[in-house]
Amino acid sequence: MPFLGECMKYSHYGIPTSEVKENESYVEVGDFKFYTTPYEANKYHIMWHRFEEGHGLPEIITKVPHIAFTVENLDKEIKGKKVILGPYYPLEGYRVAMFEEDGVLIELIETKLSDEEISKLEKEKITDLP
Repeated sequence: MPFLGECMKYSHYGIPTSEVKENESYVEVGDFKFYTTPYEANKYHIMWHRFEEGHGLPEIITKVPHIAFTVENLDKEIKGKKVILGPYYPLEGYRVAMFEEDGVLIELIETKLSDEEISKLEKEKITDLP
């Protein structure tokens, strides 16, 4: 599939929401602050993200859903793209960038971590709700 580039694998679908979700957790990654539901909460890896004032993220991320893929070479995949966030490391060994293409937000992730390792590292980032 040419659209998916080299070795892209579906990761998750992120949906911004203003609704408090029962299973959400508060996350701080650098200057970014938001609430998120767990990656493994459903078999389709749909994640809900809720943002409050001072979240630190580009406004488009708080309004437009995004689809995320893991890739082998993040720099190669984002070359020439309209990057709106990153690349940055929200987790050790997990590098991310987001770009916009024709009004669609796409998140690309470069990592060698397994889903289990990612889940463990994400849980370490979660704080008690403020």
